Amino acid sequence: MGTENLMTFIITALFFIMTPGIDTVFVLNKSISQGAKSGFYATLGINSGVFVHTFFAALGLSILIANSTFALTFIKILGAGYLICIGLFKFKNKKEFFSANQTKVRISSKNDFWSGFLTNTLNPKVALFFLAFFPQFIEASQISNPIPFFFLGTIYALIGVVWYLILSLFASAFSQNLKNNPQSSYWLNKLSGLVFIVMGMRIAFT
Repeated sequence: MGTENLMTFIITALFFIMTPGIDTVFVLNKSISQGAKSGFYATLGINSGVFVHTFFAALGLSILIANSTFALTFIKILGAGYLICIGLFKFKNKKEFFSANQTKVRISSKNDFWSGFLTNTLNPKVALFFLAFFPQFIEASQISNPIPFFFLGTIYALIGVVWYLILSLFASAFSQNLKNNPQSSYWLNKLSGLVFIVMGMRIAFT
């Protein structure tokens, strides 16, 4: 497939994915508040966003973005604004953190896919990481070939799906204990909202 040192790539990608970041916070938030099914949709959305970054890296668009102050700033503002909006909504939300209506949960779970997709796609750090990371594991003669990029992107996405699904299952199981505490809903809304706001500000000022 035009790649080299594949095992090193898998190990490095696993450590990068396991490092807590915006995607981890998003999956945990959905899994704890709405259950494993919502976390599953969020996981699929996040890792679908991986293919967008892979596509950009394969076509060299990430290089153009990295070298364009306007393009990079525009993406940063979109990503930061999206996360801050999510954070403000959760921080001000007076409803129960845990969803009680299962019909609404099923509907919102599908929306969680697109929320996860946007969260990952609008993160400029992921695009720059792919640009710097992937070429190190592609043969020099194949660097202009998009196939190795998509091959590595698929492996990266599969690792992400497995890891975030495990995380989602543990988080949803843990949420059962929190549901027994009447005050947990209020404080989890505040905490999750604050985390998203901080994440958005980190993107904006990095």
